[in-house]
Amino acid sequence: MASTTNKLKSVLLPIASGSILLGIWYIISYCYGQSVGYDVQRIIIPFPHQITDALWTERNALWLSTKQTALAALIGFIAAVSVGYALSMLLSSAVWVKKALYPWVLVLQMTPVVVLAPIFVLWMGQGLPSITAITFMIGFFPVVANTTMGLVSTDRNLLDLFEMSNATKTQEILYLRVPFAMPYFLTGMKIAGTLAPIGAIAGDLFAGSSQGGVGGIGYMVILYNSQLKIPELFATALVACMLGFVFVGCVNWLHWFLLKNWHESVRKVDNT
Repeated sequence: MASTTNKLKSVLLPIASGSILLGIWYIISYCYGQSVGYDVQRIIIPFPHQITDALWTERNALWLSTKQTALAALIGFIAAVSVGYALSMLLSSAVWVKKALYPWVLVLQMTPVVVLAPIFVLWMGQGLPSITAITFMIGFFPVVANTTMGLVSTDRNLLDLFEMSNATKTQEILYLRVPFAMPYFLTGMKIAGTLAPIGAIAGDLFAGSSQGGVGGIGYMVILYNSQLKIPELFATALVACMLGFVFVGCVNWLHWFLLKNWHESVRKVDNT
């Protein structure tokens, strides 16, 4: 009974708080419109229903831009996870390898995207390749940092047990280090999944291009802002938010699916 009540509260409380915030938004927009005129109000603080109207009016352009951004986010995310995991395996293979390479990974991560973006555009041109590269750079480091931490922090007692059992290095990695590091890897993957849509939108801002009059979400932000289409700009932000929720939801489901049968962090949550 308590569990059902808690689940009901977790649904109703956000709806209630969201309704209150929506009401406050309407009040502020109405009062501002009364003081300066509704033509100015529409540009500065549009009503929520004006945003939904813009969302419907621009649905075709926003759908195409969302698909482009989602594709760049997905490719960049997969590349970040794959390359990050492979590099983590290399970094954890020996102490001297980590000491030699990890500082340069940090240097690459600390380099601002605003500096790297023009370089990517120079090398790859405008469009999907550059946007994917920017997304990769943003999501790459969390996977490397978390996975490497998991691989090198394997329980010393378990390592001794494998050594006493005359396990080979390959067996130690496959049957001990990799499973032990899985929660760390998935945590890094969740962080990268959160950053992937943001990275793709940021990539659009730096390297986006229009294909058939429509670019990615970041490109549409620049377009609507230059045309002072503020309700459409808010609608674009809403679409970006929904894309982020879908992306993160899929990654969270994968995290739960891979750990649900054996890891305490997931089993405890399911049992509460």
